[in-house]
Amino acid sequence: MVEENHKKKTRHKIHEIIFEADTFSGKLFDIILLFAILLSILLVILESVESINEKHNYLLIKLEWLFTILFTIEYIARVYSIKKPLKYIFSFYGIIDFLSFIPTYILAFFTGPMVTNNFMVIRIIRLLRVFRIFKLARYIDSSEILIKSINDSKGKIIVFLSAMATIVVIIGTLMYVVEGGENGFDSIPKGIYWAIVTLTTVGYGDIAPQTAFGQFLSSIIMIIGYGIIAVPTGIFAAGFVSKSSDKKYKIQPCPNCWFNKHNEDASFCKRCGHEIKQQKEEDSKNYLRKDYNTQSCPNCSFDNHENDAAFCKKCGSKINL
Repeated sequence: MVEENHKKKTRHKIHEIIFEADTFSGKLFDIILLFAILLSILLVILESVESINEKHNYLLIKLEWLFTILFTIEYIARVYSIKKPLKYIFSFYGIIDFLSFIPTYILAFFTGPMVTNNFMVIRIIRLLRVFRIFKLARYIDSSEILIKSINDSKGKIIVFLSAMATIVVIIGTLMYVVEGGENGFDSIPKGIYWAIVTLTTVGYGDIAPQTAFGQFLSSIIMIIGYGIIAVPTGIFAAGFVSKSSDKKYKIQPCPNCWFNKHNEDASFCKRCGHEIKQQKEEDSKNYLRKDYNTQSCPNCSFDNHENDAAFCKKCGSKINL
């Protein structure tokens, strides 16, 4: 019984350090891990430079193992500290955390002829370590807004890409018919390639139209290319601004369930239907600062609890106050 309580306290302490960003130990852990992620990404980049790799190969290997062991300990601690580890293991961040250290072990333990003689296999396995950069997403507040804005704009993006695909196929086919193989347009895919390069204003110059009509089509697609540059930018910008505004203004908390993403003029909670008192934005912010925190549940990691909460309002588990 005593041993079980000790394990429980240890698990709670680890959970507090890893998941609680509003504690001193939690902030320190996040800062150390953030620097470790950035340095490990820099290490992978430097390792790809042949001159640096040849000169400092021993040091690079030692540092790589240092970061690998650190990320392995972090992963095990995250799995150990929550009551439902499978939920974390198969989550987006769980998979990214796993990919951040497993490639080094694969290269260390699977060094047979099939791997060592195939540099492409080794290169692909090493490339997996670049996925460490996705670990940074959990430390960037705006990443959630960016993901939501892209997701909300996916319909417009699909329509835009479909329109662009239609244009390049039509122009590419016309260039194949007009220019022909003698001018480098020996197939429709070659014409589509040229249309994509021209439409995106890249212009490699490896293929160029020689006939008057081909040059006329080229001029049209160049003008279209300059015109469409602003379209995807506008789509992303509009979605990002919209989501940023939502996060800034929809903060009015429900007194019953504490859900805080409501419209400014909301009279009832959109989650539980409880009546909401109309407050000014500044009053609402001050109210949140006073009675609301981000204490995370050790079971489900839900973090929207009031200061005096003893149990998680989402799963009912006891919160370590």
